[in-house]
Amino acid sequence: MTTGIDSSVLWTIFNDEPDAVAWSRKLVDASGEGQLVLCDVVLAEIAPAFDSPEHALETLQELGIRFDPINLGTAFEAGQLFKRYRQEGGRRHHLIPDFLVGAHGLRQCDRLAAVDRGYLRRYFPKLNLITPDR
Repeated sequence: MTTGIDSSVLWTIFNDEPDAVAWSRKLVDASGEGQLVLCDVVLAEIAPAFDSPEHALETLQELGIRFDPINLGTAFEAGQLFKRYRQEGGRRHHLIPDFLVGAHGLRQCDRLAAVDRGYLRRYFPKLNLITPDR
């Protein structure tokens, strides 16, 4: 089972925020069931925490997280869902990177570890989400 990881989860852990321990436990449990991965969008979002791309990939490897870039079909689906979001009156609170991460979790992973502010469940109803309480 492949688990995609959103930057919201990694930033929570990196910054030792209130849910950091719960998220760490969730990721340890998920790693026991298969691979942990992150896409290029998430790598870009967490890049400020590192000195170089090599340092980022080295650290991720030590954490048991593999880099898994977004493929063509995933990128296209994200764009289509973002178009629907905008047509339904979406006001850019969520930008295309959020949809890319959601589409990556749906198409290239079995589930996604993410803080959901509602748009994932609405626009990705078939996405299996992991949250600290689930």
